[in-house]
Amino acid sequence: MSDDRKYKQRGYQESDRPSGPRPDRPSAPKPEREPGAPAGARRISSEGARNPRMMTSRQVARCSRCGTIVDAEIMSRSKCPKCQVDLRSCVQCVNFDPSASLECAERIPARVSPKDVANDCALFSGRTSFERETTAAVSQNPKEPTGAKKAFDDLFKF
Repeated sequence: MSDDRKYKQRGYQESDRPSGPRPDRPSAPKPEREPGAPAGARRISSEGARNPRMMTSRQVARCSRCGTIVDAEIMSRSKCPKCQVDLRSCVQCVNFDPSASLECAERIPARVSPKDVANDCALFSGRTSFERETTAAVSQNPKEPTGAKKAFDDLFKF
């Protein structure tokens, strides 16, 4: 190491660092992510889950207009139960891309317009997403309060 450097801190130049993995740390392979799963989800190894309190995820389909959860199996004349918009339309398709040519990621011979009306496109595939499961288990008795209301009521029991 020469003293003609501008900065004298150790590690400032690459030549001071040893190349390769650090010998004091064993390198363990990371578990691979399942295809299509959220970034935080890892495959469960034989030792069990990495974080037991990590929320599970589920695959859901939502209406593009109102956001209501709908059946992932979209039939030709399916409609949203809340807003009655056609579900087999371009805006519900996984290939819908407003910035692409003809607003479709796939090559189509002619523009389909309007995009929120039912059509019989052969390339249609319903758009689904992975969401974290955040709801607690539903109690069997619907009259019984759950969650925060139950905890509040439990404070004042004598």
